[in-house]
Amino acid sequence: MATLVGVPAARSSTAASARVASWRRPALRTLSVGLFLLAWHAATLWDLDLYVRFQNIPSPGDVLAEAAELFGSPGFYVHILASLERIWLGFAIATVLGVGLGLLIGRFAFAEDTLLPPIELFRPIPAVAWVPISIMLWPTERSSIVFITTLGAFFPIVLNTIHGVEGIDRQLVRAATSLGAGRAAIFREVVLPGALPSIVTGLSVGMGVSWICLISAEMISGQFGVGYFTWVAYGIVKYAQIVVGMLTIGVLGMLSSALIRLIGARFMPWLPRREKEGA
Repeated sequence: MATLVGVPAARSSTAASARVASWRRPALRTLSVGLFLLAWHAATLWDLDLYVRFQNIPSPGDVLAEAAELFGSPGFYVHILASLERIWLGFAIATVLGVGLGLLIGRFAFAEDTLLPPIELFRPIPAVAWVPISIMLWPTERSSIVFITTLGAFFPIVLNTIHGVEGIDRQLVRAATSLGAGRAAIFREVVLPGALPSIVTGLSVGMGVSWICLISAEMISGQFGVGYFTWVAYGIVKYAQIVVGMLTIGVLGMLSSALIRLIGARFMPWLPRREKEGA
């Protein structure tokens, strides 16, 4: 009888713990953003000058007012759409090239010997260094910026794909071979699913790097885009607009990476989600 009475109490306790856990992490994340905004406001209110100077930094209120004005006019959306078009076009090209070459290099020694050396040669070159060459290579400003964006995303994608293929347990390949699977079936049923978690990681990292490259290219050679807008705001001494541009870049980049992870999770329903300690 005591055991039967204790079961509902245990279930009630478990449900209460689950409810607390469901809002605790979002509350902590909201609190962290709130503390950051509070520290920012205090530093600008008191004109903090401890080697790092806040005298010319706009307050959160000034930035919010400027953001409301900018997002209320169609001109700012032209810059956002220009950046989004470039980022997704460059990222799509980098995905096709990076995943395709990564699968080949990770699977075949000949591809590794012939394709990996030039990739490793060009990988350390920063995106800004490519700007003069891209202007000379491509006939339009749009194509040169897309080229730089593609480069930024390509290297993380191809390297993570290679590591994903190389990390596949060879016993799985041998088991599939012993069951009569051909090369195409092994590639489709073993190699590609086994490398998919690393591919998604590379896509997420590549998206972040491509945003960095895009903004750098727009600041140097662009005529539209959020990077161009932010650089022009600095030139005409509109500090609140600089911060609005920076935050817009951050939000767009965060949403882009989140979308990549969401799509990746849809393609990997078999991959368990690991719970972190303290969750």
